[in-house]
Amino acid sequence: MRKKHEKYERLIAAAREKAPLATAVAHPCDETSLQGALEAAEAGLIVPILVGPKEKIAAVARSLKADISRFEIVDVSHSHAAAEKAVELVRLGKAELLMKGSLHSDELLSAVANRETGLRTARRISHVFVMDVPAHPQTLFITDAAVNIAPDLMAKRDIIQNAIDLFTGLDLGTPKVAILSAVETINPSIPSTIEAAALCKMADRGQITGGEIDGPLAFDNAISMEAARIKGIKSPVAGQAQILVVPNLEAGNMLAKNLSFLSKADAAGIVLGARVPIILTSRADNVRTRMASCAVAMLFAHRRRVTEPVRV
Repeated sequence: MRKKHEKYERLIAAAREKAPLATAVAHPCDETSLQGALEAAEAGLIVPILVGPKEKIAAVARSLKADISRFEIVDVSHSHAAAEKAVELVRLGKAELLMKGSLHSDELLSAVANRETGLRTARRISHVFVMDVPAHPQTLFITDAAVNIAPDLMAKRDIIQNAIDLFTGLDLGTPKVAILSAVETINPSIPSTIEAAALCKMADRGQITGGEIDGPLAFDNAISMEAARIKGIKSPVAGQAQILVVPNLEAGNMLAKNLSFLSKADAAGIVLGARVPIILTSRADNVRTRMASCAVAMLFAHRRRVTEPVRV
């Protein structure tokens, strides 16, 4: 039998071979978020800079019986200030990664997206779930299920490119990208099928690069060779997809949570398209998932050190 969570273990093992990166952790003021940061530090993945109310962080550390004396704490009064200060540390070059603590995602991403003081680039910011599904041989990337609610065609181009760049940045090879819809044929009554066809043509014309792309594909024939065979779909992607591009946030969120709760998958979360990778965990995430999120972000940041100049 396939070992449960072996895909995450491989990612974490690969990350341990790299130098840990300074990581601004915004508002780690509950046990799960602080423990996740501390265990990632213990594993040699990150060097956390804890940004938030100092006394509250210290109280959480005491409840965990954790020693945080060796870590820098930047004292700010509340979660909104923690988000802004953590982003500032990245802008100043004092941190190479940004990590969400116990604040809301919108609060952190609002600071990231600020045109004057944030971490925006020319690329659309998007989210990728890196799913370790115990019963499935492939690591599945699902995008975007957390940031872009109803992305248009050009936003989807950036969403796909962000996911491809992450996949290749983790040294996983050339990804097979399935653009999902309810069916695998063009239907004018289902707009996502028309967008899928347009995105495939954009890839043919070099507007999306680095992956093999096909769509529209339904979920079954995107991940099951047997389903693709039965439906007569001949494609280098069908049945073997590694990146699943969903039509909108609702579809992606339901797909990811379905895999998490029914297939016992873990879902590491990372936001791309900003100046640095952002570790965007859920308050419901277990420590293993938080560790995997740190490993993914850290490996990607190391690859970007090689391919891109450092911007501060």
